[in-house]
Amino acid sequence: MKYLDNVRILLKNRKTNDLLPVYIDVYDTPLSQKWLMALNDILKSNLHLEKNYHFLGIPDYERNGEYITKKINESIKAINDANIGYYIDDYFSMENTIEDIDGPVGEGLPGRKLIHEKTNRLHRYFEDLQGVSGKMSPYYEKANAEIRWHIRQLNLLCHEFESWALSFRKQVYAPEWMRPSELFCFLNAPRFTLTEEDYENFGIETLSRPLGGVFVGVNKAVGKHHWEVFQDENGRNIDELTTSTLRSQTEAAGDFDIEWANNPGEYDWMKEELKRFRQWLIDNGFDPEDKSLTIGHPQVGQVDLIRSFNSENYKDIWKQLFNHLDVYSIKTSDAYAEYKYHWSDKDYKEQQIKCLAG
Repeated sequence: MKYLDNVRILLKNRKTNDLLPVYIDVYDTPLSQKWLMALNDILKSNLHLEKNYHFLGIPDYERNGEYITKKINESIKAINDANIGYYIDDYFSMENTIEDIDGPVGEGLPGRKLIHEKTNRLHRYFEDLQGVSGKMSPYYEKANAEIRWHIRQLNLLCHEFESWALSFRKQVYAPEWMRPSELFCFLNAPRFTLTEEDYENFGIETLSRPLGGVFVGVNKAVGKHHWEVFQDENGRNIDELTTSTLRSQTEAAGDFDIEWANNPGEYDWMKEELKRFRQWLIDNGFDPEDKSLTIGHPQVGQVDLIRSFNSENYKDIWKQLFNHLDVYSIKTSDAYAEYKYHWSDKDYKEQQIKCLAG
């Protein structure tokens, strides 16, 4: 395959300052060309990388369930105290968000299961407070920069907790199916419009992501996409959903995700799940073959696993990756940026608020 470019990311061990280079081969496709151009602009502008929403699905990470629920409650309190006309009468803890924490874990057993209704409500609070792209809510319009930051956190923390909870459960009985991933989201990243040719990169088959796959950041509309809704709402019909903004994607950015989990695509249980999803789409009036629904994850590149980790085995890769949970720099052929801040900095919230208000 012909490649457009090779991107190098340096990951850092914050205890030893050791650096781990990760190399990405960028595919030569129309969507990849747009994405790479957008990424170069982000690096040249040195936009802020959201390190508080970066490594997901790592059960023994510092940002674990207790930490995340604590941050959710802090944001809820800040929003309630702001008197913007929206009050959240809710509280999040490990005990009321994870079912039977100390119980038996396994297929058909309740131990460590995420209580989806709880996080679905959290996402609905965010949807109510923020509104949708092009039509922000009156609560959001009334909020100052700090409260808008807290509103944003409800969404990020919701997805972070759901990813963590899945791996927290899998860690016990199926550790090979933990779902670690790495999200490169940049504050104020410019967007570009997806065209009809870009839709060809979507499709139900792209829900099965390969280890080391690199995917363009397309989730720019507020809300959840069809696959998330199908999973989180236990297959309920769309007129019964907790979430209010199920919608297709029309825009993308230079943001990107790296999948560090194993690919489930060839396994019978995943094939059966996708079969159920197809039927759910049909039952709700959607065409599973309609690429304009923007279901799935359009891949724009692939990590060179051998060059980066000297291995294609997930155990070897995770061992190195989990010891380098900070991004030091990103380099393409045309641009370079360093990221010397960290989510644990005492003034990190202020750093982000300044960028968002800027």
